[in-house]
Amino acid sequence: MAYPDDLLSRGERVTLHKHPHWKVLLLPGLWFVVIIAAGFAVAALLRDWEYHRIAWIVLGVAGAVALVLLVLVPFLRWRTEHFVVTNHHIFFRTGVLHRQEHRIPLIHIQNMRTDVSFLGRLLGFGTLIVESAADEPLQFANVADLPRVQAQLNQLIMDDRDHYRAGPPA
Repeated sequence: MAYPDDLLSRGERVTLHKHPHWKVLLLPGLWFVVIIAAGFAVAALLRDWEYHRIAWIVLGVAGAVALVLLVLVPFLRWRTEHFVVTNHHIFFRTGVLHRQEHRIPLIHIQNMRTDVSFLGRLLGFGTLIVESAADEPLQFANVADLPRVQAQLNQLIMDDRDHYRAGPPA
């Protein structure tokens, strides 16, 4: 899902658009396999029972509810979470029903820190902590390819600051 271009100001272009790292989908994927396997196993065990049709309906409803809560909802959260870097801002947008967005102008970023666990180093993800002039530090968890993201952000921040120092063209 692309980031909406109508949210960008004139002359602003997206240089990086990411969703959280794929590792956040491992647990929902595991739940999917477990729920489907358990449903088939219980249905097979109940097939000779006198009330197996009612049991299958109950099992199907319970399985559908479990799939929605444990698989579909985390997938939708992953899909609707955007980490976007433009040539002027950092955007962090999340939410399925209730949308939340943080927008930080690059010129206001004072410090960036990263937090990468051992597993994060192996799989290529980490947390980016951005400190700006006005807000408390924002944490962007599960950012994939964090060193490249940080290098690109550093370059864009330097370019943005050079642009403002130079002033408008004569």
